[in-house]
Amino acid sequence: MPPVDPEAQSPSPKEHANAAWHQRRIDAVPRGVATLLEVYAERAQNAELWDVEGNRYIDFASGIAVLNTGHLHPRVKAAVNAQLHHFSHVCFQVTPYPAYIELAERLNELAPGPSKKKTIFLSTGAEAVENAVKIARAHTGRSGVIAFSGGFHGRTMMAMALTGKVVPYKAGFGPMSGQVYHLPFPIAYHGKGVEKATQALEDLFSADLDPDQIAAIIIEPVQGEGGFYVAPPEFLQALRELCDEHGIVMIADEVQSGFARTGKLFAMDHWGIEPDLMTTAKSLAGGFPLSAVTGKAEIMDAARPGGLGGTYAGSPVSCAAALAVLDVIEDECLCSRAEWLGALMRELLEQIQADPQTRNAIGEIRGLGAMVAMELVEDGDASRPAATLTKALVQACASKGLIILACGVRGNVIRFLAPLTISESEVREGLGILHQALVELLNPADA
Repeated sequence: MPPVDPEAQSPSPKEHANAAWHQRRIDAVPRGVATLLEVYAERAQNAELWDVEGNRYIDFASGIAVLNTGHLHPRVKAAVNAQLHHFSHVCFQVTPYPAYIELAERLNELAPGPSKKKTIFLSTGAEAVENAVKIARAHTGRSGVIAFSGGFHGRTMMAMALTGKVVPYKAGFGPMSGQVYHLPFPIAYHGKGVEKATQALEDLFSADLDPDQIAAIIIEPVQGEGGFYVAPPEFLQALRELCDEHGIVMIADEVQSGFARTGKLFAMDHWGIEPDLMTTAKSLAGGFPLSAVTGKAEIMDAARPGGLGGTYAGSPVSCAAALAVLDVIEDECLCSRAEWLGALMRELLEQIQADPQTRNAIGEIRGLGAMVAMELVEDGDASRPAATLTKALVQACASKGLIILACGVRGNVIRFLAPLTISESEVREGLGILHQALVELLNPADA
């Protein structure tokens, strides 16, 4: 028997690296910052990610809708490198710079509707929401805000109050900001039609609240964390008319649905409805922190000089990245590609749904463009959410090399946010992994 080489028997430097980093994370980072997976990223390119142990994953999460142009798109990377040769930060409120103005001009031109627009930049989606409410209050002289069940608008105090889900976003953090009112979001799959949602709004105004107290109504045209439910166009139109009637500011939260994800640059473009204000973030800058509020000029000008801004708001590096992102979306026809990608994903998901081994677990497949989701239920019953299965599926897919995200008020929705630049082969590979994982979870005796 040949002698054993002791070096050959020792673990490689990468072996167990995820576990080691996870222990360090537990020791160093508070538990409130939850992590979906115990996988630690080392590098990524387009729709692929590699962890610190060298394992490859297909990325159907995109950092929660941040990477519509993929990880490290060459043009975004080049724009950032070019900006870093000039300066990284000066603060726009001290010495302004051209990239901020150029980006504002482009978003003003691209935003839904014919009205003259203006734009401010911030760092996060929650900041954009907070500032949209500030602007609406300054414009109207009112303070009330209406939001919707299942909506997600951020984790800061006002944004958290607007969010329509308690656990984990609100639990233990009260009291919430005052004068926020929640109404049902219309979801036909759960028997909540437009008529019920509209009636709830009318009841609020007739029984509990004078519309003259409301500064703004904020709505996601496609709910993100809430479960990828698409707002019916007739409901959005009814909100537009109601806002016009009562002088209320209509805010479209496009933080997750913006920048080609739905097949249009913005989801509101599908219905030709012009919001008064629109919040954006996530895929705006291709992985760099940047958010925006874009809106009708006379409303945006309501705040006094010095009332808006922030030290890092509109980072020059992020603005350079965002200008490149807009170029990529246009030059690579990513809106059309989102339509193609969404159709392909729905076709493959419907094949999984038709499989006798899995069909009773998939209650509905839905989406707009490439903002696609499937809702998992027990025995095909929409009233019985399969939250435990959903959580297990996320982990099972990761163990096989696919990163997916769960969402929904009931925790039973899988949302798909693959980069719009992903290849067809990677889409098919990823959904093949999902199909296999789902079959094994539902049929453990056969696995």
